[in-house]
Amino acid sequence: MAQTPRPPPAPAVATSQSIDSPDMSRAGRDLLSLALIDARNHTLHLLSLFEQALGEGMPTPRGPDVVPPVWLAGHIGWFAEWWIGRNTQRAFGADCPVRPTRLAAIEPGADSWWNPAQATPDQRWSPGLPDLAQTKAYLLETLESTLELLEHAAETDAGLYFYRLALAHEDLRGEQFVVMAQTLGLPLGVEQAPIAVTREPLLLPATRWELGMPESGFAFAQERSAHRVDVPEFEIDAQPVTWNQYVEFVDDGGYDREELWRGEGWRWLSAQIEGRRGPRHVEQIGAARHGSGGSVLQHRFGATVRAAGHHSAVHLSWWEADAWARWAGRRVATEVEWEIAAHTAARRGFRWADVHEWTAGTLSPWPGYRADPWSAGGEFDPAAAFGRARVLRGASFATRARLRSPKRRGFALPERDDGFFGFRTCSL
Repeated sequence: MAQTPRPPPAPAVATSQSIDSPDMSRAGRDLLSLALIDARNHTLHLLSLFEQALGEGMPTPRGPDVVPPVWLAGHIGWFAEWWIGRNTQRAFGADCPVRPTRLAAIEPGADSWWNPAQATPDQRWSPGLPDLAQTKAYLLETLESTLELLEHAAETDAGLYFYRLALAHEDLRGEQFVVMAQTLGLPLGVEQAPIAVTREPLLLPATRWELGMPESGFAFAQERSAHRVDVPEFEIDAQPVTWNQYVEFVDDGGYDREELWRGEGWRWLSAQIEGRRGPRHVEQIGAARHGSGGSVLQHRFGATVRAAGHHSAVHLSWWEADAWARWAGRRVATEVEWEIAAHTAARRGFRWADVHEWTAGTLSPWPGYRADPWSAGGEFDPAAAFGRARVLRGASFATRARLRSPKRRGFALPERDDGFFGFRTCSL
């Protein structure tokens, strides 16, 4: 596609030349174009891996944490078209109405197929949905449309808002593909990077810290707006709780001791099928002996492997994280403590980005909170989760580098354990 000369980007636009960096939240048209192509190629690559693992027609077992991979891919293309190609008021950016004037879709059935507000969970499994070939064609069409419109978008935060959003959304869905592969036991050839040795907890001084993303660039609603908080001195783990540490909790009867669990967490645990005695996807979790840690056999993308004792414990619910911390005489780290350490203690050994990490408090709006036009009432609507969901910080090995920011603020309900979730603690 021919490129026309463009004026220098506005100050709010990132000048970094990497499309695989958190700086993409402030990227201009040229870098956004490359990143959107990269994200779509990644989606198509993941689809091909699912096709290889599931076979022709991609028959997918139903489950509470699973959607058909072909539906998820179609939804990615639909999302971009819904908010960019069909949105006549996209130039307003974050000030766009929740229900803007929209054009017709490329595919007449697009909304009934891929709009979560119309396609119920059962309908997403309908044999009448587009097949893999049709879905791939739709992905290419919507990408082409997005790139053509991007060429003429204003080089401002408002003008580029929905393009940056579409990129972040596709990257989030890319990790969802990997999580689903783990849930289904499918081999994707995804391997966790080697992890360094564990370090002792770190003591950080009292400080006044600014939480929240800057006003320029793209951010999710729950990450706005910047405000300062006073934080007393604290001691925090240098890395997430490891399997060796978690085995000791199991060996000490952690799953049988009601006093270690909050009431709602104990009810969740008691409701698990066949009595839960370890994290999700763990087949066997052995006793710790002679201080050398224990043995953990884990289902990982369809294979049963022995987890390395110094690797982060993973697929944990918030309830399990909280119970472990109570057992250890510690507490789950708060999100501001986590963020301070991620920014200031990396040279002292603070390690993150192998698991998303649960933090202590419930999700709540920050001062100046304003809903996104796209998330209001949808599955990513933080307002619907305020007071119930727990905040997740960090990133996992499956997170695209563009989303690996120490300021990124994810969230999930405390019982969720399908994602690559772990935690770290602080002293009382």
